[in-house]
Amino acid sequence: MTQMRTTGAPGRREVAAQASTSLEARRRALKARRLRRGWAALGLVVPAAFFYVLFVLRPLVLTVQYSFYDWNGVGASTFVGAENYTRLVEKPELLGSIVNALELIIYFSFVPVILGLLTAATIRKFAASRLALLSRTVLFLPQVIPLVAAGIMWTWMLATDGVVNELMRAVGLGSVTRAWLGDTSTALGAVGVIGAWVALGLCLLLLLSGMTKIDPALFEAARIDGAGAVREFFAITLPSVRQEIGVCVTVTVIAALAAFDIVYISTQGGPANSTLVPGLEIYYLGFFSREVGQASALAVVFMALVLAVVLPIQRLTKEED
Repeated sequence: MTQMRTTGAPGRREVAAQASTSLEARRRALKARRLRRGWAALGLVVPAAFFYVLFVLRPLVLTVQYSFYDWNGVGASTFVGAENYTRLVEKPELLGSIVNALELIIYFSFVPVILGLLTAATIRKFAASRLALLSRTVLFLPQVIPLVAAGIMWTWMLATDGVVNELMRAVGLGSVTRAWLGDTSTALGAVGVIGAWVALGLCLLLLLSGMTKIDPALFEAARIDGAGAVREFFAITLPSVRQEIGVCVTVTVIAALAAFDIVYISTQGGPANSTLVPGLEIYYLGFFSREVGQASALAVVFMALVLAVVLPIQRLTKEED
């Protein structure tokens, strides 16, 4: 019998030893595989982290440092403490650029989001038709046009002899025509119209994609209960796309506060600084007036303003999740 156990099937101890060895080998193989994946992931992250530190964090730290110095960008710098920050309050044109940026939020953010909601709710009702596809394409077109091209195009349209004024004269409104981008009372609003026109396509697509995820049974149940189109919109559509609304508001608010291309192309901050925004003012201070310290102080305050506006919106969206 002893001879048969030795030459035949292995005993329990041999089976347990082989299973233990196999399990240990699998653990080692799994550990080695995880280690290789970790090194591979680290190899992908390190270059991106290096460039992030070099081109984002380092300029950010240097900007904060320069904001405490009086420096023309070439010669020796002089430490002036918080003087550059106090001058932001004393100079009305510096503070006015921030006020203009806040006013642009109405045009760049609120108008596109509201129009996007109404347009998306309308298109959703005939989403399967060719008219819906044509509407989405036409309304999204401004989003793919370069901002520089959009600014030039609208500058022509809003000129004294542009298309807008010609149409107004054709319908008998010639008395209100003017150079919309050259009048201090209308220039900022005209720039805001350009921004709203560009942002509408993005808001429309985001909101329309959110509305397509709503269960059609909810609308059928609302109709059975006698709800009309307005009640459906406020009771079903609007609550269902609150997360998409949060994304739209965040993106468009950042676009309004960081506006540079459209303003530079259409008005360059004029007339009489009526369309001057922080991004443009920082550019002028840093590269024309050679007041690097003052430009850095405005950039730091502007960054704090963006965070103060955007973070509450992000928090509201997160709580809603």
